[in-house]
Amino acid sequence: MAIIKEAVVATFPEIVRVIQNGADRIELNADLAAGGITPSKGMIAEAIKYVHDHDKEITVMIRPRGGNFVYNDIELKIMEADILEAQQLGADGVAFGALTDDNTLDEDAMENLIAAAGGMTITMHMAFDALDHEEQVHAIDWLTDHGVERILTHGGDLATPIEDNINHLKELLAHAANHIAILPGGGITSANYENIAKTLTVYQVHGTKIVD
Repeated sequence: MAIIKEAVVATFPEIVRVIQNGADRIELNADLAAGGITPSKGMIAEAIKYVHDHDKEITVMIRPRGGNFVYNDIELKIMEADILEAQQLGADGVAFGALTDDNTLDEDAMENLIAAAGGMTITMHMAFDALDHEEQVHAIDWLTDHGVERILTHGGDLATPIEDNINHLKELLAHAANHIAILPGGGITSANYENIAKTLTVYQVHGTKIVD
């Protein structure tokens, strides 16, 4: 099975470059220095048009700000509106995540965001990595039950090389048991993605340098 390479981008020239260089799916962001936030409406519209013209898929990051993943009611309203906007513009998928103050999945917020995303592919982004192991196991089950398609994870602190997190990623994959896709990311590049995909037996990978 061919490996799906999901390229993280924040500018239009980057979209053009990564598609020319073999990216299969785009994750569209703004402000990658902040870990990625929701891009502008104009950017989303032009990106979707270009990506679809080249028969590729596009996922839009839904995140109102950098920092933690604990959102107040206003921020969640903004996220819902941005999801509906991305849907209206024709995005294939959206990526989001919301946590509680005590570092568990914010199930109420997630239910509302999932409902807003009806018809689109949903990725739980790296907020997942802020959860402890026991809560991650619960989150995998909950997200599976609520129709989320993918969980983006580094398998540990982003400061660690992904190669150091292989065992934890394998545990997550074993628990997911093909009911939900585990999408490894963070430090995966054009140089190492094939080896990591083979080691983990996954068919999709994610990164800012996933293609040359």
